[in-house]
Amino acid sequence: MYKGPAYGLKVQKMNSHCEYCGLRYEREPGYFYGAMYVTYAFAIAEMVTACMATYILTGNDSSFILYATVAIMSVVLMSPFNYRYSRIILMYWLTPGLRYDPNVKKKEVDVKASA
Repeated sequence: MYKGPAYGLKVQKMNSHCEYCGLRYEREPGYFYGAMYVTYAFAIAEMVTACMATYILTGNDSSFILYATVAIMSVVLMSPFNYRYSRIILMYWLTPGLRYDPNVKKKEVDVKASA
């Protein structure tokens, strides 16, 4: 679905169509705005997990600066992951009517579309 690796110096770019079956990823303008809600859920889960791990490892429960730094760094480090997988989850699990069929090849899709 994406061009290039998740973590790198280049900006992440998403292909417009599946190279195998020809599925158009962005079904309508603004389709991926819904992925922001999935990203938000990811970020909350990552912050809670990172802060709980920090508490278990350090035992320090009074340092706001420590927990704020850990929470922000966890979200910043995981943002490429969140970007990619929030869109994938939106497309394949949260969009009714969109189903991936590995048995359909692009040639078959083109034949059905032209008929």
